[in-house]
Parts: sequence; C-alpha cells; structure tokens
Amino acid sequence: MDTKNVIAAISLSAAVIIIYALFFGPNPDEIRKSQEQKKELVQNSETPSLDLSETQPKISREDAIKKNKRVKFENENIRGSISLLGGTIDDLEFKKYTKTLNGDDKIILLNPRGVDNGYFVETGWVTNNKNIDMPNSKTPWEIIGNNVLTPNNPIKLKWKNKQGIEFQKNLKLDEKFLFTISQKITNNSDKTYDFYPYGQIIRNKAPEITNFYILHEGLIGVFDDQLVEEDYDDIKEKKFSQNANSGWLGITDKYWITSLIPDSNYEFRTDFDYKKRFRANFIQSEPVEIGAKSSAINETRVIIAAKEVDVIDQYSEKLNISKFDLAIDWGWFYFFTKNFFFAIDYFFKLTGNFGIAIILITICIRIVFFPLANYSFRSMAKMKVLQPEMTRLKELHKDDKMKLQQAMMALYKKEKVNPVSGCLPIFIQIPFFFAIYKVLFVTLEMRHQPFFGWIKDLSERDPTSIFNLFGLIPWDPPSFLIIGVWPCLMGVTMWIQQKINPAPPDPVQQKIFAFFPLFLTVILAPFPSGLVIYWTINNVLTMAQQIVIMKRTKVKTA
Repeated sequence: MDTKNVIAAISLSAAVIIIYALFFGPNPDEIRKSQEQKKELVQNSETPSLDLSETQPKISREDAIKKNKRVKFENENIRGSISLLGGTIDDLEFKKYTKTLNGDDKIILLNPRGVDNGYFVETGWVTNNKNIDMPNSKTPWEIIGNNVLTPNNPIKLKWKNKQGIEFQKNLKLDEKFLFTISQKITNNSDKTYDFYPYGQIIRNKAPEITNFYILHEGLIGVFDDQLVEEDYDDIKEKKFSQNANSGWLGITDKYWITSLIPDSNYEFRTDFDYKKRFRANFIQSEPVEIGAKSSAINETRVIIAAKEVDVIDQYSEKLNISKFDLAIDWGWFYFFTKNFFFAIDYFFKLTGNFGIAIILITICIRIVFFPLANYSFRSMAKMKVLQPEMTRLKELHKDDKMKLQQAMMALYKKEKVNPVSGCLPIFIQIPFFFAIYKVLFVTLEMRHQPFFGWIKDLSERDPTSIFNLFGLIPWDPPSFLIIGVWPCLMGVTMWIQQKINPAPPDPVQQKIFAFFPLFLTVILAPFPSGLVIYWTINNVLTMAQQIVIMKRTKVKTA
C-alpha cells in the first residue's frame, strides 16, 4: 500500500513539475550538437555574396512607407505594399487577427528595412561578373501596367541595366498567403552571362519570444526532409550553411511565419547568419547561363502566413512542399498532438465553442479508457477493504521488514490485488495533459477563443483571483496571486478524489497527500484555462466512475 501511494505521489508530482518547467522539448545543447554533426558546411568561392548593406538610421514605420514609391496588394487575409526601391515585400498586415483580445489594432508582421524592427523579403539575381550592373536593394523598379496586386490581377516590375540586360519580376498573389515571384532575365547583349537566383528574409532584430523549450521561434527550414531549427542566440554565435536538392526556409514566430520555397528544379545552398541583422537566405548552386539574345526564368514562392493548420497543410500538399506542416511546432509527439488537435477541432465545428470541444474530447478519452480505469479502481477498492489486514500485518512484523514484505505480497496474491494499479489513471492522463497543453499553446485556432462567463481566451490563464474574492474586492493582485475560479474548482475536485481513495497508513504520507491538491492548484493556476478545464472535468468524470465501482464492491466512500 505504501509503495502504491508513494509511486502515485512521485509520478504525478514529477509529471506536473516537468510539464510546468516545459522540459518536453529536447535539450538545446543536444539539438545543436546533433545538427552540427549533420551539417555540410559549404565553401564555394565562386558564389557571390548578397547585398547586405548597413541598416539606415531608424525612422517611423509611416515615414518609411511614405519614403518610397509602392505597389499595394490585398486579398481576403492580408494587405500591404511592395517597395519599388529594391522590389522588396516589406509591409504586411493580417486582416483577421488583432494584437489583443478585443482590440482594433491588426497584427503587422513585415516592416521596411529603415524601421527599428525591420522585417522584409528580397528576391533577385547575382553574378560573378563585376562588369554587369545588377539590381539590388537601392534599384528603382518600374511598374508595367496594373499597379495593384490582387488574386485576379498580377503585377509586373521591370529594370534595365546599361549592358542591355532587362530584369523582370512578375508577382502573383492567391486568396491566402502565397506570393509567386517569377523572375525573368532577357539578355539583349551579344555576350553570354551566368546568373544565380536568390531569395532572403532579413530581420533587423529578434522579436520578443516566448522562450519556452516547448516552442521554437527563430530560423527554420527543411532541407532534403531534414528539419533544422536555429534559435536567434545560436545564429549570433555560429552561422549555419547547408546544400539541398529540395526544401524550404524561413523565420517563424509563435503564430506567424515568413518563408521561401526555392525553385524545385535546382540544387541550392542555404545560409542562416547574423551580420547586424538576422538573415535566412538561399542561392541556387548552379548558375543559369543566358546566351546572347536569349532569356531565362526562375520561380520562387513566398509564403507569409498566419499559421492556420488547414492552410499550412494545404500549401504543404498542393505545392508539394516537403514537411511544410512542421512550420507549426507540433513537437516530438507530432502524430499524437496533431491528431489530438483535429479531434478537438472536429467537436469545435459541431458545437462552435472550443471549451465545449475540450469537455467532449475529455468524455471520449474517459470512454476509451473505461475498461482500464475500471480495473484500476476495482484494485483500489479492494486495497481499501484490505487496509485493516495490512495494518495488522505491519504491527505484527514491525521489527522485520523482510517478513512484512513477504506477508504483504502473499496477501496481494491471495486477494488478486495489484498494489500499483492505482497509478494507471495517472499515467494515462499524462500524454493527454501534454497534448492539450501543446495544442492550446501553439495553435493559432485556440488564440482568443472564449468559453463561457469570465473565460474570454482559453489559451490564457483564468483571470480571476481568490485573493480579491474573484473580483468582488476592487484590488488587482500581483500575477503570482492570480488563482482563479477554475484552478480552485480543480483543487477541490482533487481534494474530493483524494478522500475517495484509500488513505496511506503512514501519518507523514497523509500530510503530504493532504497538501497535494493545494500544491497543484498553485502550480497549475498560470496554465491556460482550457487545460485547467480539461483537468477539472476529467477529475469529475474519474470520481463518478470511481464512486460507482467502489459502491459495487461494497466499499464505504467519504
């Protein structure tokens, strides 16, 4: 009996503390070591360096946008503009997402290079031939024809150098988040030249990040089916380079991603580096040879997206982008966590409320594991019946631990009781606890989703606090004292559940167990309210099942 209680206490304590400390993700040092072993550092002296001119003195976003001529773009999901100076995508806003729950300010992702938090996308060509004028970040592009980019109206940009070489950018925009950039070079001279297409995402500085092991924010890519994740701090210390035949690269935030998908017909080299600014870059490994009076075209896709699961999956499948769905950080337990999201999303589409969806998925979990829980609770009920006999054996063999152990094992065998079976419900809950936490934490669909009453955002903590009587006292307690209604309900259900279970005979263990519900209430109070709701409903269902089984086995309950 002691063994069972100790194992149960240690298991649940360890599980909650580990989850709270967010150690589900791999150790960053191990990731770095593994990636360093797999990297192929590319040294190609013939490949030209890209334009990374010094950042200009910082100005306001509004002034930076007004400073250059621009082409506007808009569809159902995004709007912004493209600077004709450099042909840079450097102004993008998400139309459907706001910064705060009830606010009006939309999420702005991209900013011009002259802004302090500049974040932009460049595409173009470079060459080894120093006698050719090439377009760069200061090149004034000319717009031909249509001057507004929409899903039904592509645009064309043109620039011609002194050597008679004409550069064109044809840009298309779909209904979601995809820009398709077709770059054409027309060589009107009488010579043959080599060119290398490239694309790069530049971010002036690292944004404020969550900085949890459970979530990656920073530079990301998939190269020949290998996922690479580099934190901002890692790239400041060491450059990453790799050759690949296929893949994609980008910079990811918790809910947003800016990504480049190179032309799938050519091998390319990727660099993640930091030279006063963060850069995720690709350049085609083999040159495109363009003879006299001829032309060539290269296509690059740019996805600047809100990480909606359905949208990201559709791009991954329709455009055949290898593992693009990993732009959403599903973690090590990818298949379990992602399918768990689909299950919750299914119930959300039925009910229109993610909180109800969480409750329904909790009920489904209880139904699936009903036989296993029954077995566990029957064993616990039998253990409660055997408590008097176990106490007698402890008194009889109090000076001989070996005989006591043998007597206990004989009793368990005679009564067909498994002393550790009570731990099974705890172990069953751990993967689902993690999965729902991961889903609440990383999926955009859960952001700003209400439940009922005071729960306006299931991805955030319960905003009420017992220390101001849940809002009756006009006082805002500090964050560590915000222990809301749902965490308190969860603590109460855990306390009742504890009273139903067999009490440990050791007085010290009894005190530890009595403190346990309070400990977990404080620990879990800062967690997303959706997770606390899941845990509370799960406790209620568990107790109901346990009481019924104990009554059937004629065990007196508290």
